[in-house]
Amino acid sequence: MSLQRMKVPGLAAVLAVCLVCAPAAAQYPGQLAKPDKNQAVLRAIAVLEWTGDDPAKPKTSRLVPVCIFDGDQLQDAGIYLARPQPLAVTPDVEYELQENGRHIGLYDIQRAARQQGFWMGFGAWKELPKPKPPEPVRMSRIDDADDDKPVLHRKHAASGKQGSTAPPADPDRPQLHKQPDSGSSSQTKPTVDDDDDERPTIRRRGQAGDNSKSSTSASSAPAPDPDRPTLHKPAAPEKAPENSMVGDVESVASSIDPNRPRLMRGKPTNLDSLTVPDLEGLPAELQQTVAVSDERTRPQHVFTFSWSNPDDRDKMKAQVETIARDALGLTPPPAPPVHKAKGKAAHARPAPQPEPAPLANEDFRVFELAYGTGATLVLTADSADAPVGQKFVALIAQPDLYGNLRVLYKSVTDTAHLDRTPRMRLVDAVDVEADNRGELLFEQRGKDQRNFTIFRIYRGRAEQIFTTGGAAGHFD
Repeated sequence: MSLQRMKVPGLAAVLAVCLVCAPAAAQYPGQLAKPDKNQAVLRAIAVLEWTGDDPAKPKTSRLVPVCIFDGDQLQDAGIYLARPQPLAVTPDVEYELQENGRHIGLYDIQRAARQQGFWMGFGAWKELPKPKPPEPVRMSRIDDADDDKPVLHRKHAASGKQGSTAPPADPDRPQLHKQPDSGSSSQTKPTVDDDDDERPTIRRRGQAGDNSKSSTSASSAPAPDPDRPTLHKPAAPEKAPENSMVGDVESVASSIDPNRPRLMRGKPTNLDSLTVPDLEGLPAELQQTVAVSDERTRPQHVFTFSWSNPDDRDKMKAQVETIARDALGLTPPPAPPVHKAKGKAAHARPAPQPEPAPLANEDFRVFELAYGTGATLVLTADSADAPVGQKFVALIAQPDLYGNLRVLYKSVTDTAHLDRTPRMRLVDAVDVEADNRGELLFEQRGKDQRNFTIFRIYRGRAEQIFTTGGAAGHFD
């Protein structure tokens, strides 16, 4: 999959143009020199945002660049080699859409524009190319008269040997005979007597024959239906006299469509409205998908974790939901014991525990971020019916050897502190550096800005390795 898969010059040509036209590009070391064959190629990570029911036919869409891995470190794709648009949203760049590491489609950038402080790309969603069918196996021709293997063609006689005599023909076998030549004088056609032949015959109208039979047939033919539709040949147009020019300009002018587009000289008055992107803000039905563009074609790496026991998933989910309720303040305090007197003795019985409070907008996923590693659990939720403000929680956890959860990262905030601690929404797992190890891509939404951040889970730790520059704007 090519970061600059072109109908236009390749990525190396784009970088060469940037080198010649912009000396200021020296702030990106390692990209201006001739690339080494052993050096990793550019790899861009982005988020495709879209609305609609069918992901293959979205109503509106836009691509937000996140980061570019240049073989050494992660660069902010929103400003990397901007001339004026960044390299990640240059027209004709092709992205591969992924869902949990599985390839689901392609997205081609057609134009770029600034929206809400971000450079974004706008293009078209395409289906993955179908694999080529296998080539048919060509059978080698066997032409050996001495070979005992069965063949489907007549063998040729070996050189130096007399050909074998053909077996006698079967007298009962049907044979095909060539029709005798009509022009031959030596052969005559068999005559058929119409009176003795009982086969039906079709005679051309007016054919010579028995007059009595033809008259009888003509008299017995039904009269044509006057209401039957008939096809008539259109009358030939009148031939115009020679050396004369015939034309009707008034009739042509009257047939012109008033809504027909016309070519005019100058800049269209509605050019600005044509370049306004369709998708604006953050609507409630907004959906997000990981997009990856790479100069090399790499096999897909699915990050789905397979449970050995399906019941373990429900147990792990119940544990992480309990931690989330405690962080959101949805766990009620334990009720005092209820004393019920029976006779002279009083026995204390604990009050029945209430049902756990539901989590609003819960998103629970489990990943296997590297081959052979354990499960990584991610949960994001909020308390929509909280008595004092709405709270948001994001958890990253892993089970230990004893089946207990160990929280690697926890983020808790509310609507009053979004400017300081934004809420987190999981986008998906993605291989950022093409090392067959997945990272977690989150979106952080604050009060007046948002950005994207990447976490690497390694050796029981959650490390925040990259964050895009925040962009101010209104996201209602």
